[in-house]
Amino acid sequence: MTSTGIVRRIDSAGRFVLPIELRRTLDIEDTDSLEIFLEDNTIVLKKYQPACIFCGNARDVSGYKGKNVCANCRRELGDSV
Repeated sequence: MTSTGIVRRIDSAGRFVLPIELRRTLDIEDTDSLEIFLEDNTIVLKKYQPACIFCGNARDVSGYKGKNVCANCRRELGDSV
């Protein structure tokens, strides 16, 4: 795990601000959703991307190198994924 050196307080509603530098680096827009995971004693936030990154199809999607790709796009890519 890499430390960013950024520390944020949680407000009384349980919110915190994800700095713009991190949002830009991780390509997270204002309207994007984040998925929350627990790993041991750690909270992990991940950009929620349930659909294919190429066509937006949400059916028959599987992961490839951290990205979602549907069956049709896998075929178009020559089943190299």
